[in-house]
Amino acid sequence: MVYHFFEWLRQAGYNIPGEGLFQFITFRAMLAVLLSLFITLVYGKRIILLLKRMQVGESVRELGLQGEEQKKGTPTMGGFIILLGILIPTVLFANLDKVYIKLLLLSTVWLGLVGFVDDYLKLRAKRMAQEKGVNYKKGNDDGLAGWFKVMGQVGLGIIISTTLLFNENVKVMREYKGSVKPEGASEIKYQGDVRYFVKANEPITTIPFIKNHEFNYAKLLPAALREYGWVVYMLVIIFIVTAVSNGANITDGLDGLATGVSAIIGACLALFAYASGNLILADYLNIMYIPNLGEVSIFIAAMIGACIGFLWYNTYPAQVFMGDTGSLALGGIIAALAIIVRKELLIPIFCAVFLVENLSVMIQVGYFKYTKKKYGEGRRVFLMSPLHHHYQKKGYHESKIAIRFWIVTVLFVVFAVMSLKIR
Repeated sequence: MVYHFFEWLRQAGYNIPGEGLFQFITFRAMLAVLLSLFITLVYGKRIILLLKRMQVGESVRELGLQGEEQKKGTPTMGGFIILLGILIPTVLFANLDKVYIKLLLLSTVWLGLVGFVDDYLKLRAKRMAQEKGVNYKKGNDDGLAGWFKVMGQVGLGIIISTTLLFNENVKVMREYKGSVKPEGASEIKYQGDVRYFVKANEPITTIPFIKNHEFNYAKLLPAALREYGWVVYMLVIIFIVTAVSNGANITDGLDGLATGVSAIIGACLALFAYASGNLILADYLNIMYIPNLGEVSIFIAAMIGACIGFLWYNTYPAQVFMGDTGSLALGGIIAALAIIVRKELLIPIFCAVFLVENLSVMIQVGYFKYTKKKYGEGRRVFLMSPLHHHYQKKGYHESKIAIRFWIVTVLFVVFAVMSLKIR
């Protein structure tokens, strides 16, 4: 809104001192970080006190884990702090006419609402038990039904994929090598030459660590069916959104774990967005040039600021938990960003922690069911799943586990960024 206000003043012929600064994406991104930190640090405390007055306290299942007793009563649904820290700076400083900004704002609100409903239903179940004088024990079926969560994730995946496939403002540009400008091509002056770029309105992505890195999902189908490549693309995007949002949700089991990991992943995606949206860097790195991607950096800056500010209250011992309101939204945001910058195939690398947490649950449940059927008793691979609880059972303090998972994420993020040059 501030951006559009100064843009209106400029077009109206008013000369406001400092107005030109708002033309620079880097300046607005820095403002977004600062405002996001201010919101989460200053107003975050007030929101925590409000949640305490509303008795929005966490109920902890008795799992025999170190420190679980002291977590009881800690306010949950703190994801509102993160959402406000993302949405307000983006609305103020980003160009809201850009399709990518609209898509990211929708993704944030969409899964934020799904998570909020889930948190609210869990809170209602707790209060109903207290009113009946029953000793409440947190269960997996207190919140939203699993299928409803999945439907929300699938719906967002459909929105993201159809937007990237069919919206006329979404462009992935390929350089045209001919001397005559083709119909509908964009003319760009670059390094003293005139280059023509044609829009690639296809389900394409980037394959990491391969020289000829561009890949069309239609190639997964037989030649006679490749016109339906968009169907494959939609299914892949739906799977990615569901997997990453669930991965973030599962990872949010220790103080500061999911928040810190998400902030580091956000920094990785900021580098990808900046490189792909800059013609000079895209040409130098020989990667896809995606016009109008620069505004995304403002959103990412707000996201990183919100996560860092939330960590102030979420590190051990946590004063607030983000709940599904925050974890599902962060997972959906990360998935949407990776898909927008056409780096979704790198998700298993820079989201390695989310992936391993997901796999640990799947392996544990699958092996337990298999051994119970075969031997009559269920056996376990891990002491407890998700993986962070396995290390808790082994005696590691949760702050040590969280920080080491952050370090692992940094290592995988660096490896993912190296893919821009290693091909």
